[in-house]
Amino acid sequence: MIKYTYLLIDLFSLLVPLIFSFHPKIQLYKHWNALIPAILITAVVYLCWDSLFVHLGVWGFDPAYVTGFKIGNLPVEEVLFFICIPYSCVFTFDCLTRVIKATYIQQIVQYINYGLALILLVLSCFFYSRPYTASAFLLLLVLILAGNYFKVTWFPKFYVIYGILLLPFLIVNGLLTGTGLARPVVWYSAGGIIGLRIMTIPFEDIFYGMGLILINVWLYTWIRSREWRSARVLS
Repeated sequence: MIKYTYLLIDLFSLLVPLIFSFHPKIQLYKHWNALIPAILITAVVYLCWDSLFVHLGVWGFDPAYVTGFKIGNLPVEEVLFFICIPYSCVFTFDCLTRVIKATYIQQIVQYINYGLALILLVLSCFFYSRPYTASAFLLLLVLILAGNYFKVTWFPKFYVIYGILLLPFLIVNGLLTGTGLARPVVWYSAGGIIGLRIMTIPFEDIFYGMGLILINVWLYTWIRSREWRSARVLS
């Protein structure tokens, strides 16, 4: 049973959001034509990154916790991670963005963007020799500056919602990095990260996860907006 650990983490992360996607007040299934491409495009980017770092020995997977089926050098559970977790997070974003106002953050979002970008730039330069640290910080830095440049209106809500998502993030990522387990499902080399951890979770994972969800949300909202404009033209 232990070999299904990672697979079960993936499936249980997806289960409730998938079921409630058909709730009459949510109906996320009606927007799968925007969500599925967003998830798949993002997954390709992150899986290439993932595969490279496995090849370089930056991180890897304990064979005791996976079924043994692989796509390239990645366990199939790792591939599913980039489908199940983004689906759950975009589901949460789609639900909460309807009720969260984030009015105050809207007024200071530029300062938040520039402040966070500056911190990420400094950290990525300081830890340039740590491949995971530097790449995770730099990718998020680019995304934040791009969002600021294009004046993305939902950024304030995203900050609030990602803060809420940190709780399930700590649970899921905690399990994957060894919380409550004899060994971590996903291990990290000492030379690839700075070594600062939140429980068992590498500090970098917070920013890595933020970038992952940000790209998914960006693509999802962009595809939906194009569909809406096309529908208006046709009508």
